Formats: sequence, C-alpha cells, structure tokens
Amino acid sequence: MSALGGLLFGYDWVVIGGAKPFYEARFGLTAPTDQAWAVSCALIGCLAGAMVSGGVADRWGRKPGLLLSALIFAVSSIGTALAGGFGTFVLWRIAGGVAIGMASGLSPLYIAEIAPPAHRGRLVCLNQIAIVLGLLAAQIVNWLIAEPVAPDATTAMIAQSWNGTTGWRWMFAAAAVPAAAFSIGAALIPESPRFLAHHDKWGAAHQVLARLFGEAGADAALEDIRAALSAAPGRSLAAVLSEPRFRRVLAIGIVIAVLQQWCGINVIFNYAQEIFAGAGYAVSDTLFNIVITGVVNCVFTFLALATVEKWGRRRLLLLGCAGLALIYAAVGASYVAGVQGWPLLLLVVVAIAIYAMTLAPMTWVALSEIFPGEARGASMAIATTALWAACFLLTYSFPILNAAAGTGMTFWIYGLVCAAGFVFIFRTLPETKGKTLEQIEQDWR
Repeated sequence: MSALGGLLFGYDWVVIGGAKPFYEARFGLTAPTDQAWAVSCALIGCLAGAMVSGGVADRWGRKPGLLLSALIFAVSSIGTALAGGFGTFVLWRIAGGVAIGMASGLSPLYIAEIAPPAHRGRLVCLNQIAIVLGLLAAQIVNWLIAEPVAPDATTAMIAQSWNGTTGWRWMFAAAAVPAAAFSIGAALIPESPRFLAHHDKWGAAHQVLARLFGEAGADAALEDIRAALSAAPGRSLAAVLSEPRFRRVLAIGIVIAVLQQWCGINVIFNYAQEIFAGAGYAVSDTLFNIVITGVVNCVFTFLALATVEKWGRRRLLLLGCAGLALIYAAVGASYVAGVQGWPLLLLVVVAIAIYAMTLAPMTWVALSEIFPGEARGASMAIATTALWAACFLLTYSFPILNAAAGTGMTFWIYGLVCAAGFVFIFRTLPETKGKTLEQIEQDWR
C-alpha cells in the first residue's frame, strides 16, 4: 500500500510527456523557456515536498506523511485537468510536485523500516516497480486517450482538436483514481515500528513488529533498535552530522541521488516527443514508442527485483553507470551521424533497460539503508531534496543544451557523468545487502 506513492510518483512524472504537444498548443507555448518551465515547474514542488517530508516523518510519523501526499495527489490531478490558463496549470503542477517530493522519500523509507533484512532490497524495489507501473500507466493512458494526429497538422489545428481542448485534461485527471486508492491504503497501514521506538512508544512498536514477524522476531528486532538508540539516543540531525563519518554518509547519499538524475535518462521520458522527432518519428508514432519504452522499463525493473539480493546494491549501481556511459556514446554518435528510425529507438530502449535494472531502483534502496536511524527521516529528506534539485536542473537545461550543443553532444555529456559516477561508487559505497539497518549504522560507526 505504501508503494502506491511510487505509482503516483511515476504517473504524475511522465504524464506530462504525452500531454506536452497538446497543452502547449492549447496555451500557445512556443518559446523554449516556456516549454521548459511547463515541464520542470513541478520540480519546484518536488523540492518543497522533499524538504518538508523529513520534518513530517520525524515529528509526526511516516504514515501521516504518506497520507498527506496521497491527498495532495488527488486534489492536484483534478486541479491540473481543470486549469483554464497556463498560470493555473503551473500552480497545480507545482502542487502535484509537492506530493511527488514527499512520496519519493517517504515510501522507500517506510518500506525499509518495516522489512526483514534478507528481503529489504526486494521490498524497497517494490516502490520502484510501482513507479515504473505508474510510468507505464501514464504512457498507455496518453496513447489511448490521444486521437491520431495528421502529419501536417499545425499548432492551431492541434489546439482546436479534441486532443488540445479535452484529451490532455483527461490524461491528468486519470491520476485521481489511484490517488484515492493510495489515500485509503495510507490510512490503513501501521506506523513504522522504528519511528514508534524512537518516540518511546515501545509497546506500539512491539505490536507492529509482532504483527509483521511474530513474537520472537519482534523481540529480536526491538533489541537491535534499543542497542542502536542507546549508542546515540535522542540526537538531532545537527548532532549526528557533527561526526565526520556521518557527514561522509550523507555526502555519499547526496551524490548517489544526484547521479540518478544527471545520468540523463529522465529526459527521454520528459522530452520523448523531441527525442523521437529527432529520430524521424511522427507524433502518433512517438506515443506508441513511448509505450514500448514503458514496457521495457517495467520488465527490467522486475529483473532488479530478482537480482538485488543476489548481486547486491553496489554491483548493480556500478553496472548501471558503466552500461549507460557506453550506450550514451553510441546514442550521441547516432544523432551526430544522422541515424534515424529503429536503430536509434533500439539504443534508447537498451539505455532504459539498463537504468531500470540498476540506477533507478538501487538508488532508492541505498538511500533507504545507509543513513543513521536517529536522523533517517531528515537525512532522507536532504538526499531527496538534492535529487529533485538535480532533476530540475536536468529537465530545465535539456531543451536549452539541446538547442545549443545538439542532441548528440548532450548525450555524450550525460555519458561522462555516468563514467564519473562509476568511479565515485567504486571508491565510496560499501555493500549493504543482508544486514539490518542497525548493523549498517554500526558499520559506519
């Protein structure tokens, strides 16, 4: 139920790609800066949501934070669909971004805190599976709702068509259905036992753990939590960061979060129309190609679920950085050489497959595990805020960079970022599979 936050995160994040040519025509967006702002404005909300999520999670609990994000999702999806002008559209997209920012950190955090060590990686990956199912749902909904567009259709014709007047609105409104389900689910799940223990609610924590793992499992888990708390009881985030080793952990988390965005894969989802148009595809063909990429994204995320506990987080992150660096070199060369059609589509699909199996899920698994329990919510909020700040810079800069340097050079730049990420992870990130959260924290100590 908590992973439904990931599903809405994925849907809300990608629905903009299919609706883009239609709301742009409706609102008369022709300047690259306006087009970039329409896509990236939600990231302002993501930043705000990520920043407040830590305070909500550590003060009131993981469950209230998830419930609040669910309610914002529901309201903002309807508000975006009913927007009468571009300014109103932007405000509701920012509100939806707040929900994304909150859910993106709180869902994996909550899952990690209730999961047994041997299965924690897989269970946190469920959040990423929900994200890609949300991505795929948005892509399929966009494809099914949009009516065929004539190759010679002008912007004015698109603005007056059903797609321009009504279709794109239904693309956004459809998110209200899973948002309602998420609201109900968030109201029914138990609070995180680790949050309860940190607030001296040991009886309630034991009750939740016993419900999950039985009496014996609950007793063992509470002993680990007591030992971790006794090592550093009741400290603030500032007190935790006064220790150099924890500043290093937070720095590692921030870099991994930024890398997940600056690896460049999200521009394929958010600017799919421009990327596939550059490869020679019409608008209708582009919407179908977006569905293909969504299916691949979903299938390879399930492969991550099957490999995370066998291969480990570190190895999969290294594999992702190396693989994307090589694929981006080929993608950039294809654009420079003028290659069009299926060869370029194949390279894009392979890049999405690599990302879906590695950097996409493993980033959230690593972030949910490496931070100390006494400030896990706040640390996760900082890392998630950095992730969305990086995503804003990536999304806003792509059309400008693409226009100035060309698509080929842009993907080469992303390839260099991935190569640098490989070196950083190889040198700094230890393996965490099979350990309890308290054991991981002790290792850092």
